[in-house]
Amino acid sequence: MPSPSYQARRSQVEAYFDRTAADTWKRLTSDAPVSGIRATVRAGRDEMRATLLGWLPADLTGKTLLDAGCGTGMLALEAARRGAQVHAVDLSPTLIDNARERVPAELAQRIEFSVGDMLAPAQPDDRHGETRRFDYVVSMDSVIHYEREDALGVIAGLAGRARDRLLFTFAPRTPLLSLMHGVGQFFPRSDRSPAIVPVAERRLRHGIDADPALAGWHIGRTRVIRRGFYTSQAMELTAS
Repeated sequence: MPSPSYQARRSQVEAYFDRTAADTWKRLTSDAPVSGIRATVRAGRDEMRATLLGWLPADLTGKTLLDAGCGTGMLALEAARRGAQVHAVDLSPTLIDNARERVPAELAQRIEFSVGDMLAPAQPDDRHGETRRFDYVVSMDSVIHYEREDALGVIAGLAGRARDRLLFTFAPRTPLLSLMHGVGQFFPRSDRSPAIVPVAERRLRHGIDADPALAGWHIGRTRVIRRGFYTSQAMELTAS
C-alpha cells in the first residue's frame, strides 16, 4: 500500500504533468524550439534515455518491457523499434494521448499505453492469472519526485514487476542540485515542476541492500548525467 506521502506527491506530479505544464513537456520532448534552460534539460534527458537504452540488449525481440512513467513515449518507441513488446504507463492522460499520436503504424501493435499509477497492478497475465511481469522495467525521471523512503518503496514495487532487470533514475544529492532545487529554478514561474528530491547515493544503496523486498537484486551500473539545469543518476538492478 503506497504511503500517504507518496499519494500526496503523486497527486502533485499528476496535476503538473497533466495540466500545468503538459504543453511545455510536449514541446520539450519534440524538435520544437525551446529556451536555453529547457534546451539543457532536453539535452540531459536525451543523454539519459540513450544511457538507459544502452544498458538494454540491442535486439529485444521476444522480450517484454514496462516503461513506468513513460511521458510522451520516446523510450517506449525506441524499445519497440528494437522488437520489444512494451507496456507504457503514465499518470497524465494528456501525455499518454500525445504519446499515442507519435506511434507510427508499424509499431502500433508493439506498444500498449495506459493511464495510471506506475505501481498499480497491470491487467493480469491471462496465461497465469497473476499480475503481469516484464523482462525489463525502466523508470526514467519518475522516482526523482519522492522522498527516500517512498523512493525505496517505488523501486521495490517496480522490481517486483521485473524478471531480469530494473533501470531507474534518481536525483543525486550534490551541493549544486540541492541549491538549484531549493530556490525552485528548474522551470520559470508557474510551470515549474514539482520539487525534485535529491537523495544521497550512499543512503540509497544502503536502503536497497537492507530492504527485504529487494533481496536477490544487485546494484549494477550507475551513471550521473549533468547538462546545465538537468542532473539525474541512472542505476541498474539485476536479478540474481
